[in-house]
Amino acid sequence: MKIVHIITRMILGGAQENTLITCKLLAQRGHDVTLITGPAIGPEGELLSQTKGQKYKTIVVDKLVRAIDPIKDFASYYEIKRLLKEIAPDIVHTHSAKGGILGRFAASNLRPRPKIVHTIHGLAFHSYQSQLLNKFYIAIKKAAAKRTDFFISVSDAMAREAMSVGIGQKDKFVTAPSAVEKEIFLKPCSDEEKIEFRRKYDIPKDAVVLITIARLVKMKGHSYIVESAKKLSKRFDNVIWLFVGDGIDAGEIKKQIHDAGLAERFRFTGLVPPEEIPLAVGSSEILLHCSLREAFGRIFLQGMLCGKPVIAFNLDAAPEIINESTGRLVEPENIEHLIEACRELIEDEQLRNQLGENGREFAAEKFSPEAMVDTIEEVYRKVLEK
Repeated sequence: MKIVHIITRMILGGAQENTLITCKLLAQRGHDVTLITGPAIGPEGELLSQTKGQKYKTIVVDKLVRAIDPIKDFASYYEIKRLLKEIAPDIVHTHSAKGGILGRFAASNLRPRPKIVHTIHGLAFHSYQSQLLNKFYIAIKKAAAKRTDFFISVSDAMAREAMSVGIGQKDKFVTAPSAVEKEIFLKPCSDEEKIEFRRKYDIPKDAVVLITIARLVKMKGHSYIVESAKKLSKRFDNVIWLFVGDGIDAGEIKKQIHDAGLAERFRFTGLVPPEEIPLAVGSSEILLHCSLREAFGRIFLQGMLCGKPVIAFNLDAAPEIINESTGRLVEPENIEHLIEACRELIEDEQLRNQLGENGREFAAEKFSPEAMVDTIEEVYRKVLEK
């Protein structure tokens, strides 16, 4: 099959990592694969460099950007349409909001028309922004849905939410759980590597480290972690909170920590290359993630594969991955519940280890890249038969 994938930016993120894995495995299976994307601009860090040397082609459309910009958006639409006409793919598979909209409109206006598949890695509408903006996003996604032959969702939760507002129908949806390349996470870090990592970030050898790996933006919920730390830090003098990542709200988060008098209990790594994430997680005791929106939560799998228990808000896809045998789900935004979940695992090393082992086994068995791409290939075959 000749397949084109379209995504807005190849920045550090779950949708982008998923798309990299998909393109790589499809190309290895003998498909003719092209990735169309915009410049990898943003404070999150980039993944575009990881497309180099792969068996698939990568094309960068300079004017394809995340922010709404009518002039650049029209230019991107016509450039994507020109590229698709030139490539003449059997399948156009789109990802992310802007890439998904422009890609599907461009593909649907080609003759002959390729089959169009869209993966929902997340939804642009949610209760934490204005209803007017939500209505706009829903309307434009409904219009794009009419041009979509099939939807793939990374979680059942995202599929249900999309259909609840009229985006797609049940017979055009399938869930292909997101996956990670598990080998680098299953490989244990040496004691020397862990000691050096802790030394680098001034973390005591005997500290219990609660690690959070996420963009430093409001939606990722760092403020709830800081609020919980106000009480937990008084009870436990050996706990360190480690924030991995960067983002537009880094300054505000650091100010909140400083104002709470907790600067000595928090560490910031800034951006960390993807290949160093296993060491960061492996050098910690608990993965703590308080995002208010999590379409799937690949970081949950990464923590589990490293043998760490996971604490997260009980929303979106989290309950599809985390349960009482692998971690703790907390009522969203409930600081007292968050404190209790953290306290339990900070105090009980044996419980931490048991949950971590359970999670490692569960994640390795259920969420493989091969299974994800098997499902995607089956969708391609299904739409081409119609």
